[in-house]
Amino acid sequence: MSLDRESLAEPEIDVSETVGRFLGTLARRRWWILIPASVTFCGTFVVLSRIPNRYTSEATLLVVQQQVPQRYVVSTTTTDIREALQATTQEVLSRTRLLGIMDEFGLYTKEKQRMSPEALLELMRRDIHFDSFEGQAAQKDVNSFKISFVASSPQLAQQVTSKLTSLFIEQNVVTREHQTTTTTNFLQEQLETAKKRLTDAEEEVRGFKMQHLGELPEQQQGNVAILNGVQAELQNSMTALSRAQEQREYLQSLIGYRALLVEGDLARLKSERATLMGRYTAKHPAVKKVDEKIAETETLLSTLRTSPSQGATRKPLEPPTTAIGDEHDASIALQLKSQLESNKLEIENLGKEQKRLKAVVDQYQMRLNQTPVREQQLSGLLRNYDQLKLDYTDKLSKETQARMAADLEKRQEGQQFRVVDHPSLPTIPITPNRLKISLGGAGAGILLGFIVAFCVEFQDHSFRSEKEIQQQFATLLVVGIPLLNTPGEIRASTRNKTLEWIVGSALGLGMFAAELYQFYLYRHGP
Repeated sequence: MSLDRESLAEPEIDVSETVGRFLGTLARRRWWILIPASVTFCGTFVVLSRIPNRYTSEATLLVVQQQVPQRYVVSTTTTDIREALQATTQEVLSRTRLLGIMDEFGLYTKEKQRMSPEALLELMRRDIHFDSFEGQAAQKDVNSFKISFVASSPQLAQQVTSKLTSLFIEQNVVTREHQTTTTTNFLQEQLETAKKRLTDAEEEVRGFKMQHLGELPEQQQGNVAILNGVQAELQNSMTALSRAQEQREYLQSLIGYRALLVEGDLARLKSERATLMGRYTAKHPAVKKVDEKIAETETLLSTLRTSPSQGATRKPLEPPTTAIGDEHDASIALQLKSQLESNKLEIENLGKEQKRLKAVVDQYQMRLNQTPVREQQLSGLLRNYDQLKLDYTDKLSKETQARMAADLEKRQEGQQFRVVDHPSLPTIPITPNRLKISLGGAGAGILLGFIVAFCVEFQDHSFRSEKEIQQQFATLLVVGIPLLNTPGEIRASTRNKTLEWIVGSALGLGMFAAELYQFYLYRHGP
């Protein structure tokens, strides 16, 4: 039973035996490992020697804000720094600029023979890199950025990066000056238009005031005062006219009374003449004297009965000289007549003055009636004028600020790009990473050698130990024959081992030296 259990039990794995077999395989197949590893490493070295180095030169630009505080000079360039940077980048990376840089520095001479200009532009754009850096988290705005260019030589990379940096600075200055100049010109045009409109509005207000002079709201108080004064004069004139009319009636009554007395005298004189004619002839002195009195009395009566307008054109009568009583009566009649004519003239003047004053009252009353209408019309004109004046003042302030901002940009004291780190002269190529690639090639070659060695080992069915024979054959071997080498075979074996050690050491040293060389190139460049 115990024999059956031992025969049925799985054989235990001997670690030392496995390690020994592994090491034996490495010893036997050492050339299968070393040769593929060496070939692969050499191929990697050859490939690396044909790959050109690529160098990167970097420059750091700082975004310097406006030197003069915003409360003194407001910038007319309101473009966000990200947008400005993007616009400047598009301008610098334009077709014309990049082709000019290619021709200036002789870039991509080999590629020009087999690539189109568009492909060359894309190739150059891939070699140009921009990296922006934000400032404070609350602002989230760009305060600096890097420009880098990849070229086949350090000097060329530095020169192109320097050119790109100067283009960035120049383009930013040109763009900002163009923006400020455009803004200033636009505001100047708007200011001229606003000034013309304001002048037209001033002329319209002035013309309206001249056309409606006396009906304006600011003249209302003066018109009221003048109207009150004219109305007082009119009232006085009406009172004076009433008194003059009363005096006329009084004088007319006196003249009528005086005419009745003269008629009585005339009747008496005619009666006396008739009596005298009964005694005397018409040539008698007494009759002549009575005739003269009758004539004078008729003349006086005619004068008294004549209207003042008719009598005004006649020659004034002289008092008669025949008798004192008659002379007194004639003088009184003439005085009454003269007073009546003066009264008539006074009434006419007072009537004219009253008409004139009424016309003035009507005029000022019409002005006062028109004042609310003119006030509304003038309010609309003044409102339009004030709005235009406010618009003109606002545009004038903006134009002044724009000119100050333009002058600030011309003096390069506005927002600009400033070089913090000048383009560097690279000493180590960024591609290819020779150390990494060579180590990878060496590792891949060793791995390939192990795979080939184990594949060859598995194809070999030779016996390497007694245990392998016992596992292969059930019959136990009784006799073992030792390995007997002749002196020549021993010398040949020793010579082969020495040669193998020399070749293997040379290959190892060569690979190690190559790795050191790649490491030197990685750290210091070619």
